[in-house]
Amino acid sequence: MRSLLRTLEHATLRDIALVCLADALVGASFGAISVSGGLPLWVPIALSVLVFAGGSQFAAVGVVLSGGGALAAVATGLVLNARLLPFGFTVADALEGPLWRRLFGAQLITDESAAFVLRQGDGRRRRAAFWLCGVALYLVWNVSVLLGALAGGLIGDTDALGLDAAFPAVLLALVLPSLADRRTRTAAVVGAVVAVAATPFVPAGLPVLLALVGLLFAGGPGAPGVSEVGGSEAGASESVVPTAPGGASGGASGGVPAVAANVGAAEKEEVR
Repeated sequence: MRSLLRTLEHATLRDIALVCLADALVGASFGAISVSGGLPLWVPIALSVLVFAGGSQFAAVGVVLSGGGALAAVATGLVLNARLLPFGFTVADALEGPLWRRLFGAQLITDESAAFVLRQGDGRRRRAAFWLCGVALYLVWNVSVLLGALAGGLIGDTDALGLDAAFPAVLLALVLPSLADRRTRTAAVVGAVVAVAATPFVPAGLPVLLALVGLLFAGGPGAPGVSEVGGSEAGASESVVPTAPGGASGGASGGVPAVAANVGAAEKEEVR
């Protein structure tokens, strides 16, 4: 752990800490919402340990609490989490090592860990960013879900506290440096427009996947205006603002701009 801390710069460590704080608030609200809605205590805890995907967890619990069956809840979570497949290709180099390490690393792939990997220039810093962010988020998320579940209905109306909107704001702040690149910005805007337009007509989770069509408008690898992934270190240090997290996003789910921007940046990383 000390070697990971020494590898990354102070600004990156600060940003990881802010994201962990965001996840803690969202995890607590998820645990409280699940238990206050009538689910047994073990359900949100098991979902967090085994699934570790905040958006999928919120979606699955929402289906169950609204009267849907377990099969529908699982299907909703799988559809929503399918967007993590391209993220796996993006961070594959950070998961080098024995099979057990790669399997555990796959469990830690989230929007946040992928975003921090994309901000790093060399392999050593990419690995340090992935493992430090992934492990920290996993621990913080599960502890906060447990505390929220124990608190039960004490939190009350989490939407009234603004927790449903602030976490996507943190994710958007994370990808702002990547949006300085014209190709990534084009992909993000097109993906966001497609997803928003499709939201009233398709099941939950599918708009995020449809946002990937933005990659078709990103242009070729030689397009002008291509910059380094994540911008300079100075730009990266300004990428996170101290904003509280929000509801349906959670530990491993981001807004449509986060998905489109990260995947667009992944395409650039493969070209390099």
